[in-house]
Order: sequence, then C-alpha cells, then structure tokens
Amino acid sequence: MTGTIAFQGELGAYSHQACRETRPSMTVLPCRTFEDVIDAVRTGKADLAMLPVENTTYGRVADIHRLLPKSGLHIIDEAFVRVHINLLGVPGAALGDVKNAYSHLVLLPQCASFMRDHNITGRVSPDNARAAREVAEKGDPSEAALASELAAEVYGLDVLARHVEDEDHNTTRFLIMSPKPDMTRRGDAMMTTFVFRVRNIPAALYKAMGGFATNGVNMTKLESYMVDGSFSATQFYADIDGHPDDRDVKLALEELDYFTSEIHLLGTYPSAIQR
Repeated sequence: MTGTIAFQGELGAYSHQACRETRPSMTVLPCRTFEDVIDAVRTGKADLAMLPVENTTYGRVADIHRLLPKSGLHIIDEAFVRVHINLLGVPGAALGDVKNAYSHLVLLPQCASFMRDHNITGRVSPDNARAAREVAEKGDPSEAALASELAAEVYGLDVLARHVEDEDHNTTRFLIMSPKPDMTRRGDAMMTTFVFRVRNIPAALYKAMGGFATNGVNMTKLESYMVDGSFSATQFYADIDGHPDDRDVKLALEELDYFTSEIHLLGTYPSAIQR
C-alpha cells in the first residue's frame, strides 16, 4: 500500500519501527501528539494512523482508550512490535566511554541492570528517538541514548550494545487506523474491538458479559476507565475473537446491546500471527 502513515514521536521511535515493519511502502509522518496523529488522518494529511495501545511491560498506553471512540477513525489492522532497547553512541565511541544514557522515563527502568553493571547514569528525555537525535547533535562520546536500532540508522549513531533490556518479552501492540472501516473478512481469525457503557441497573456488567459466555465468544481484553470526569460514568473497552457477521458474535452483541446505554464499534480486523 502506498500513501502516508502518521505516528506519534520523532523519526526512529518504536512507532516508526512499527510503520516500517507493517507498511514498508508508505511514507511516514511523525507527529508531536496522539491527537496530532488522529488529526493528520482526519484532515487528509495522512492515509493511516499507527497508534500504540498497550505494552507487555507497562500496560495500557495513556490516553489512547479515551481518544479512540471520538477519533472518527476505524481499526483495520493490528501489529505487535518487539521493543529491543539498544545503547547508541556517536561514531567511534566505545561502551566504556559512556557516562550518561538518555531515554524516555518508561524505558530507563527497563535497562537498570545493564546501566548498573556498566556504571552508566540514566537521564530522562521526552522521547527515546529525540534522545538519539540530541546525542548525535552533541557529538559527545560520554553521552548515549537508549533507543531502537532504527534510531541509530536515522541519526548516524553506532550501536554500542544491543538488546540491553532486563526483560526479554517487552512487546507493544499497535492499532492501524483508517478514516474508512474495512469489514471484509481477511482470513479465518478475525478480531473485533468496541467500547460500551452499561445501563445503570444492578449486575448490568455481569449480565452484559453473559452473552459472550453462553455463545462461546472469547473475550481477549476487557478494561474499564472513567469518562467525563465522573466516578460513576464508566466506559469499557473490549476485544473479542470473531467477526460481527459470525452468528455467535452477532447473538452476543445483541445481548450486550440490551444491557448497555451505548456501544461503539471501533473496528474488525485480522488477528495478528503474534497472538
């Protein structure tokens, strides 16, 4: 597919890596915020959006669940990106030269053992790709960045140490979003994502979930979050196996509708092979 795909962050960010791995023929458009990514697609500056939704190490990506229902965009695909963290230095620098390593606040604790073993001090940067860019600009061999190998490629840095993260399972799930829905069945394994609010009646959530159990529909994710600044207004985000045209899914959604005040379908898309 040709066209432009927008992501949050600077060139070399893990979201950029997700774009390259899943849509390699598309031109990338870096954006400052998630809202800017969504606006880029809504205004036609980009054809698709690449948005991170959750990570195996630090959980839900803040603000995404709040933004998706109001975005006007539709999920057409998902992607899983293995987050390998690398120590990047200026050309000619050696590991022993590095005194400070810059990266996002979330990434620094994931490399605590490596930095302790090599007597490196972690320094906070707003973005790991920005950290790589600034290290390249300064040209100081005592300063390095913790970022992707793509960032090293983009900013002309050397990889001084590969895969320095403490855990070997760190993976981010991304949603690829389009201004137009795609309800076509692409393969046998499909996913459907939606948000809903339950009616204000006793055991509403329990009853709403009963339809998925009785119809044999597997719910792979269910998360709740507050909306509109109210402790009583709770919205739920859900992923299920299947397509809305499947008889069991259709029956489960009909039962859900009876116990909810609002349902918003965010998209139907192929299940990634990494599941």
